[in-house]
Amino acid sequence: MLAPTRRAVSETFIRANLEGLPFDVTALFGDERPPGRPVALAYGLAILLSKVLTRLRWLRLAEMPAACVVWWQIRRERPDAVLVDFGFEAVRVMEACAWSGVPLVVHFRGSDASARDRLGLLGKRYRRLFAIASGVVVKSRPMADTLRSLGARPERLLISPSGANARLFHGSDPAAAPVVFLAVGRFVAKKGPLHTIRAFSQVCEGLGPEQPDLALWMVGEGPLLADARALVRSLDLNERVRFLGVRGQEKVAQLMREVRGFVQHSLVAADGDSEGNPVAVMEAQLSGLPVVATRHAGIPEVVLDGETGFLVGEGDVQGMAEAMMRLAVDPALAARLGDGGRRRIQKGFTIDHHLHQLSSFLLAVIGDDER
Repeated sequence: MLAPTRRAVSETFIRANLEGLPFDVTALFGDERPPGRPVALAYGLAILLSKVLTRLRWLRLAEMPAACVVWWQIRRERPDAVLVDFGFEAVRVMEACAWSGVPLVVHFRGSDASARDRLGLLGKRYRRLFAIASGVVVKSRPMADTLRSLGARPERLLISPSGANARLFHGSDPAAAPVVFLAVGRFVAKKGPLHTIRAFSQVCEGLGPEQPDLALWMVGEGPLLADARALVRSLDLNERVRFLGVRGQEKVAQLMREVRGFVQHSLVAADGDSEGNPVAVMEAQLSGLPVVATRHAGIPEVVLDGETGFLVGEGDVQGMAEAMMRLAVDPALAARLGDGGRRRIQKGFTIDHHLHQLSSFLLAVIGDDER
């Protein structure tokens, strides 16, 4: 298993795969260079060199350092398959699988299948990747469509959202909770944090002093955090919006048990960056929270408008505000939608569902290769 990192708070899906797949797994990470593990050190240094060469647009040369390290590791360990997280990581090592004949499965996540700078830079290399890969995993139908247009073979493609952790996310009671909305995600354009704040401002204007406990809690950090703080100040929302910083999954799960609803205004960023299928949306629903989100990427595959939450168009701040106000004034509605969301995720969108789908897919790929 190869991935850029496992340390970032947001990379819960990589850690879940590493811990939950029912195989013997050797993992290498591009941002780790431990001196006591020569192969891991070599891989980390090779990825660092590959990044430099990629910035110089020497793409074919950029593939060689990490591919050589992985080829040597394949010869040493003789794995049944190689699983790589993110398309941009896969192009750095794909030739190792071509040289060795070991099946390659690539797990696309979001920006690697949407951002124009990545697709523009790596589009031709992705075509080579899909010629080599024995399997491709994506998070949503729109992502699958994008990669099929670049050469991914439909019969070798699995759509599998990463899923929510049922052992952590449970027990929300939105009807009994104060009128607090929770947003969880990096402060980047595709998460729409500024749109969420503007929608919340309209909710405050619409409800006024009738809801003294009305608040928005925002978890995360990122390049738009300073802009978000400035927007809150300009809208005079300092007493109602709390920036909680980065929180681990256990703390996020606890926060979800203290609020009325979950909000996320995902949208296509100016550079084309798009979501896959946001895990936080699934975690909120599994907790039992109603979700207000956008018709973006894989979200409509998980959130059913009017049944488990409300969906609005990308950029529709007023629509988002109106949906939030409905939950604010009608706790019974929040409870009904939250219960519907919990049941929907339990049926098909937990981590266990994803791990079963992914492990079955890997076994099928290995079986096809052996035949």
